[in-house]
Parts: sequence; C-alpha cells; structure tokens
Amino acid sequence: MKKKIGLMFIVVIFVLVLLSISIFATDTNITTNTAELKNDATVNLVQIKNKELETLKDYQDSYGDSTYGLVAYILNIIRLYSIPFGFVGIAISGIYRYIIGIRKLDVRDKGFGAMIGIITVMVICQVLPLVFAIVVKGWRG
Repeated sequence: MKKKIGLMFIVVIFVLVLLSISIFATDTNITTNTAELKNDATVNLVQIKNKELETLKDYQDSYGDSTYGLVAYILNIIRLYSIPFGFVGIAISGIYRYIIGIRKLDVRDKGFGAMIGIITVMVICQVLPLVFAIVVKGWRG
C-alpha cells in the first residue's frame, strides 16, 4: 500500500514538472518597471482605502449614527468573510469525520462536533447583520 502511494506521488510530481511552463524575463527597463509597480501598488492601496472609508460613511449615514454605522460595517465584513472560512472548516471537519474517523471513533465524534459548531457559527454570522438592521432601524425609529 505504501509503495503504491509513494509511486503515485512520484508520478504526480513528474507530471506536474512536465506540464510546467518556463517564463523567461528580459532585462529591459527594470528600474522604471519597479517604480511603476510601486506607484501602481500605492495608488491601488489608496483607492481601496478611500473606497472602504466611503462605504463606512454610507453605513454611518444610513444608520444615522457613527457607532451604529461602524457596527453595521463590521458585521457586513464578518458576514462576507464567514462564508469561505466556514467552508474550509466544514471541509477539515469532514476529513476528520469521514476519512480519519473510519479507524478512530473518537476522532469521528470530534469531526462531527466541529462540523456542527462551524455550521452554527456560520449561520449566526450570516443572520446577525439582518437582525442588527431590523432592531436598529425598525425598533429604534
């Protein structure tokens, strides 16, 4: 079994080496390209910062208070980032439950508990901005 896995690993590495593409760089205008890249990166960072500050200002205007706007902005960011982290967590807990847990029952239960916890946190992160908006805008007036 170990020989098959080792042989398969070597074959996969060999295929990846064969499929790789070589890219050769030229030596023209290195200093100007570096300066342009640095300038472009700085401009991009400033544009992203201004865009996020404008979004935060929109939230503050929408909620009528700087504190409520900041909380709504943070909850929106948490809502957006909880999806990929949740899927990664579900995949890892699925590995513990269905792959490693076949031979070890305690790991299987650990994977199931982690999966339930991750799904619960993910649902809470998705619903919390909606609840916040209903409570603040609806009941506050």
